[in-house]
Formats: sequence, structure tokens, C-alpha cells
Amino acid sequence: MLDTGKVLVAGGFGPSGDLNSAELFDSSTGVWTKTGNMTARRYIFTTSVLPNGKALAAGGFGAIVNLNTAELYDPSTGVWTKTGNMSYGRYYHTASILNNEKILVAGGYTLNGYSNSAELYDPSTGVWTKTGNMSGERRVHTASILSNGKVLVTGGADSNGSMITTELYDPSTGLWTKTGDMSYGRYYHTASILNNGKVLVAGGYRSSSFWNTAEVYDPSTGIWTKTGNMSYGRSYHTASVLSNGQVLVAGGYSSNGDLNSAELYDPLTGVWTKAGNMSFARHSHTASILNNGKVLVAGGYDLFQYFNSTELYA
Repeated sequence: MLDTGKVLVAGGFGPSGDLNSAELFDSSTGVWTKTGNMTARRYIFTTSVLPNGKALAAGGFGAIVNLNTAELYDPSTGVWTKTGNMSYGRYYHTASILNNEKILVAGGYTLNGYSNSAELYDPSTGVWTKTGNMSGERRVHTASILSNGKVLVTGGADSNGSMITTELYDPSTGLWTKTGDMSYGRYYHTASILNNGKVLVAGGYRSSSFWNTAEVYDPSTGIWTKTGNMSYGRSYHTASVLSNGQVLVAGGYSSNGDLNSAELYDPLTGVWTKAGNMSFARHSHTASILNNGKVLVAGGYDLFQYFNSTELYA
């Protein structure tokens, strides 16, 4: 979601392969319009909206290589421009906007395999600098910015499979420290910061299991506690924190295939309730909370097709 209120969708993968195209959704009209193409075709990258309103796309995979390139989208011109390169080409990493306005990129998959490396992007200079390494190598993990400014990284996968470990990055020192382990190892899960400052982790995958489990992290204690289970095990789904504080989980992939189901988590009760189904079963889609409070789901795919369809949850 850009500061203009429009939603930017860029890159990804389609029937013809990796993409560099981009388009904008205007919630006031419900119309998509094309905007400038990215300088490189890429997918499984990260996008961060900077305090200056520009969007930073970093890393990913494209043209059969791990990308270390990064580029900036300017909403005022609709143009992408290259910025500094990362130290490592990586995909399946995370990107977090710190309180000091720098961007922390962590982990992912590089030419050397699973990575524990992390680096910082400074928007004022366009330069990346290395920072402390994570305790563990991981990809397809999650990263959440806590109210104290630290970054919580959870789960993911390494060469041994799914991970239960979690760790904290302190921007004031550039160091990572281990915190409490989750109850279940998981990757392709979601992590949502609740209004009470706690972090809800839901779903994900381990070996041949699709988790319906969820657990909550308390930053004040560093402890995870189990909470209510979802109705369906799912991975590759989305999670959106609504204005009422509830969390909407939608779509994903399960042992029975792609899902069109959605459900709501109430932090006050720890209970999940079913919500309306999406029009299409899909996974690896995006979900954006609009200024009007609605949730826009876009793209994704199932076993048979890539979707250009979008739908709104109100």
C-alpha cells in the first residue's frame, strides 16, 4: 500500500515466466492501471514502502539467478530506478522497516544455500551495509517489528527442515539474540502483530504436515503460548489485521489442495470463526488493507492456473 492510498503490485511469476510488469489499484474506482516496468524481472522478492513514499524492491529470483539488485519505485513519476546492490543475491528473505528508517533484510536462500546473513539499506544514501548474522540459517521465515523497535524472526526452514527457533534483532547494537522457541516448527506461515503488541503465528508447513495450529508470542516474557486452532491446516496463505483488531486469514494450500476458505481470529477470546469464502481457491497471493478498511486479495495461483483476478473482503 503506497502513501497515495493505491496498491502497487509488481513482478512475480506468470504463465510466461518471471515478470517485471507493475500495476496500480485505485480503491476509489476499483480499477487497475499499468505503471512503469521494473528494471529487472523478479519474483519471491521483498517490497518495502519507505518513509519518503518510494517503494524498495530487493532481491528475489529472476533469469535463473539469485538477485542482489534493488530498485526504487517513485509514485510521483511511475518510474523504477536502480539503487545500491545487496552484498548477496537472495530470495525467500524478509525485509523490515526499522524505527531509524533503515531497511533490515535477513536470511533467505543464496548461491551458498541457506543464509544467516543480514544487511541494512539506508534510504538517504542508497547503500547497503552488513550487520550481525542471525543465530541460524533460515528461509521462508517471518519478521515482525515489535513495539520496542526490535525485530522478531520466527521459524522458516534450513537444511534440516522446519525450524521452531526464533530470534530478536536489536537495531541499537546490530546483534541477534535467541528468544523462546515455538511449539511447532513451521515455514510458509504468517505472523501478525496484534493490537496488544503480541505476535500471532498461524499455520505453515512441516515435512508433510499443514498446520492448523496457532501460537502467540509475548515480547515482555519471550514466551510462546498456544492459542485456538484454525479450522483448516494451511500454508502460503495471507493474514491481515483488521481495524477491529481481529486477524483475517485467507486462502493458502493444504493437504486437500488449494483453499478458498477464510477465517477470523479474535485476540480477546483466542478463538477462530469461519468467514465468507473467496470466489477462487488460491495460494501465494497478496492481501492489502485499504484505507476504507476493506481487504484486497490479488493474484496467486492454484494447480492449474495463475490468477489475474482480485477480490475484496468487507
